[in-house]
Amino acid sequence: MTEPDSGPRTRTGSSPRRLWSGGERPYDPEDLVRATGADVTPERVEKARKLIEEEGPSVIERYLP
Repeated sequence: MTEPDSGPRTRTGSSPRRLWSGGERPYDPEDLVRATGADVTPERVEKARKLIEEEGPSVIERYLP
């Protein structure tokens, strides 16, 4: 007999879901801009792209809970 998954559940409670906090999954510069709470503009997207290049994908973790 296997033990039930004790992870987080969806709203219906029927199946487990996976929670992702940030840099472990691919994201776009637009996602980084949105994570900061700013409107997406070409200038902000370019700045986010450069930030990801310089600091790596974990940079988004500053803005996510």
